[in-house]
Amino acid sequence: MFPIIPANSAAAASGNSEGIFGYGGTGSNMSMTNLVSNAGVVSSDVTGVGTARKYLAACEYGGDKGIFGFGFLTAVTNLVSNAGVVATDVTGVGTARKGLAACSYGDDKGIFGFGGNGSLTAVTNLVSNAGVVATDVTGVGTARQYVAACEYGDDKGIFGYGGGPVSMTNLVSNAGVVSSDVTGVGTARRQLAACSYGDDKGIFGYGDTTAVTNLVSNAGVVASDTTGVGTARYALAACSYDGDKGIFGFGLNPPSEFLSITNLVSNAGVVATDTTGVGTVRYLLAACSFN
Repeated sequence: MFPIIPANSAAAASGNSEGIFGYGGTGSNMSMTNLVSNAGVVSSDVTGVGTARKYLAACEYGGDKGIFGFGFLTAVTNLVSNAGVVATDVTGVGTARKGLAACSYGDDKGIFGFGGNGSLTAVTNLVSNAGVVATDVTGVGTARQYVAACEYGDDKGIFGYGGGPVSMTNLVSNAGVVSSDVTGVGTARRQLAACSYGDDKGIFGYGDTTAVTNLVSNAGVVASDTTGVGTARYALAACSYDGDKGIFGFGLNPPSEFLSITNLVSNAGVVATDTTGVGTVRYLLAACSFN
């Protein structure tokens, strides 16, 4: 029997048991969601709430809740309860932009960062443990879009890849401070996804026309490429589930095959082969964990 862990503990922040994929689209924007059980099983479509959009991001906050935010070209957010219920739009704060990323930090807070709005940015917006988004923080690092982000080390985060493309990363401290560029490791690529796994580590995966992955240690060190498993694709999303595992899902396989397949990530960072998709095929969506 597992011990009861307080909701404000580091383990709780990186150990949510369920996940949610949301929004995205194909030819048109969507606001539907698909829940992920603590066994990594994706549910059928749930009727969408809030502004239908693509190019958004999502992360955890408050230890057991989530937030979808921004997108083309808006700054609205939608909170996710610890039961996976998505709330209506909250008026946007900060620069409206697309192709950004988000992750949790500091046990119970979140951060949105980078993206474009006609011009590329490196600005960030912190999310409090009550789900309140703060105004823009001056960007650090190379301005770019189509990045990915995840938590590592229990209470820190990392933004990586994106741009033209590049493989650089930017670490996020447990106080939400973004560091300058770190020289990239692995294949430079865009429109990839990332999530945490194994309680305190992370993984970047897929992007452009690849299926390669790059593990992130609990010290924020990115490893060289791991041979890809599953369908090569981009514009997908990823989140953690079951406390210490992850899942990549959906995306686009060039030239125009929209997907709903998923790939589970073990608590050792091993990516599984494709699982038949459930839910409407789409790309440019976002995902986060909850509960």
